[in-house]
Amino acid sequence: MTQLTIKIATEDDFFKRGRRLARAADRGEPIPEERIVSFEDPADVMKLMTATRLALFRAVKETPGSITEIAERLQRDRSAVKRDLDEMERFGLVTIAEKVLPGHGRMKEVRVTAARVQLMAEVA
Repeated sequence: MTQLTIKIATEDDFFKRGRRLARAADRGEPIPEERIVSFEDPADVMKLMTATRLALFRAVKETPGSITEIAERLQRDRSAVKRDLDEMERFGLVTIAEKVLPGHGRMKEVRVTAARVQLMAEVA
């Protein structure tokens, strides 16, 4: 995935986008490689992308790694970082996958899901 957009949108906006993509597919046009996570309430976006989670996202984007490594780099408690990463994974901002280490067992590696994340909010 190359782009993830987090935005404020209504249910109607969701269905309009679905119809637009379906028409494009019917015409044989390529479907854009993007993911959109939308919220109806701007407060919900702020709950997801706090300043702390934004710093965490940037740290993972800069250098993917284990939860422990990332927590140490940010000088944060590992369990707090894990909670934040679990929430970010739930909305598709990061992936947490088990990685086999040669001769050393396994670790959970964290990576961002998109090269670009766009946050959009319009409050009327």
